[in-house]
Amino acid sequence: MGSWEGELGYLDYSANRWFGIPVKTRIIDQGDGATMLRVSDFDDGPKVGIVRITTGELFDEKADTVSVATFRKGRAVEVMTYAIRIDPGSRDATHWTMVEETKASDDNRPATLRLTTVRDGDKVETLKEVDFLDDDKSEWLTRNRTRLTRVGD
Repeated sequence: MGSWEGELGYLDYSANRWFGIPVKTRIIDQGDGATMLRVSDFDDGPKVGIVRITTGELFDEKADTVSVATFRKGRAVEVMTYAIRIDPGSRDATHWTMVEETKASDDNRPATLRLTTVRDGDKVETLKEVDFLDDDKSEWLTRNRTRLTRVGD
């Protein structure tokens, strides 16, 4: 929970290097132990400006899932449910690794999406990877990553 700042990074495959845009995120606990809101503002440069993405998340402890609804101006609402697992080596509430997976689409292709989030104190990184299901390969391709540092409550 709290205020976070950092960067949303994209891997340029042709240059084999990361490019990033600034992001500010506010995570708000809804008080029920299962629901949170995430409001992120991405600075997409002078032509586009600030892009706001608002996400509602609901954790189901019995099913080990999190349902996510994402809202962004000019786009259809996106709703997904991820199976989640917490790495058994996670130490405490501020040092953990969580993996989320779901079947969905990416780049208009069927795919398995995997989000790996690592929290180390006041730093958190989420890596998004995809494995396309319409080919004979089983390989994870890196899509993007978000690196954030906690800046306040």
